[in-house]
Amino acid sequence: MTENVVEVSDYLRDQLILLHTSFKTSKELFTAANAEAQADGFVTDQFLPKIIKREATFPTGLQLENRGVAIPHTDADTIQKEFVAVIVNDEPIEFSRMDDPEQKVGAKLVFVLGLNKPHAQLDMLQALMAIIQDDKLIAQIENADTKESIHTLLSK
Repeated sequence: MTENVVEVSDYLRDQLILLHTSFKTSKELFTAANAEAQADGFVTDQFLPKIIKREATFPTGLQLENRGVAIPHTDADTIQKEFVAVIVNDEPIEFSRMDDPEQKVGAKLVFVLGLNKPHAQLDMLQALMAIIQDDKLIAQIENADTKESIHTLLSK
């Protein structure tokens, strides 16, 4: 492909790759991601309340053929340095479905997007859709033990 496509790997930040977590709720996951992101100056103090509110209003859970994933994000004005956080929880966390908020999906893999440029969100969502449609790749990400392996898997 010669198109100018967004590469997920360009937005990975080691401190925002959280593996083998044991969050029980999306709010716990958001709180932990926010703490890491704020510690390194990635987000403003409005990131946590805005991502929680946005997820309640515009859910981001996606039911795939064999599993669920979630791609939460919020307003660009809460992002100081761009990132894609990759969080792999040991047990699925319940998210409302993007296509049917009344339905729930269990997601072990969550991509938290921190983007602050116009159109970046859409480009990144398109890049992530290509990744999450590869069930074998998602399984490898869910089973990854190191941040390096996440970088490798998402650099393909």
